[in-house]
Amino acid sequence: MTEPNRLNPLGEQMKHTLHQRGYSLRKFSELTSIDTATISRIINGKRKATPEHLQRFAECLNIPASELFLAAGYSVEPRMTDLQSSIADIQSLLAHSNLNTQAYNMANMEEELAKYELFSQTEEGKKTILKKFEQKLAKAGSAGPYIQFLSSMYEKFRLNKGTWAERALIGSALIYFIVPTDLIPDYIFPLGYIDDAIAVNHIVQKLHLKNPSFFN
Repeated sequence: MTEPNRLNPLGEQMKHTLHQRGYSLRKFSELTSIDTATISRIINGKRKATPEHLQRFAECLNIPASELFLAAGYSVEPRMTDLQSSIADIQSLLAHSNLNTQAYNMANMEEELAKYELFSQTEEGKKTILKKFEQKLAKAGSAGPYIQFLSSMYEKFRLNKGTWAERALIGSALIYFIVPTDLIPDYIFPLGYIDDAIAVNHIVQKLHLKNPSFFN
């Protein structure tokens, strides 16, 4: 009896939390609008939960979505050294969910970043960064190692350090991070944060190619 639970941490956590809340499977099904059979199969490890399932579970149980994503075996941290692998991870997650988002690939990301690169150099873009970056950072918390790069880039942008081209690249990453509805909206956790991290990592690599000592 303990073996399946040990191999299915999501099922173990779900059973424990449902018991604490006093929810039967039928009641939980009504609250989440997910049929009872699907919930039962997920809890018993016979079906993998999609990101949409996990988000509904987390909202209904009032627990952090990250806990359920980790228990279900999803990574909430991007592989910062391998952009293509991280993008493939997101594409795989999207393929197994019913989330209605635009096609996710490097070309689309670069197109968005190019748009933000220009916007960040306008007065409106600069005001957006200086006014909203710290607010967004507080919401994101320590969502990933890319936060350190973002903080460093923000300081350089704020102090007007670097060449015009470097500041434009920095601005594109900061705007991408600030805007809540980019390629993958932030509310689609953890995909929204992984998307931000991939974009930031992409800009970090471009800055490094231009100036290897940029972050030293």
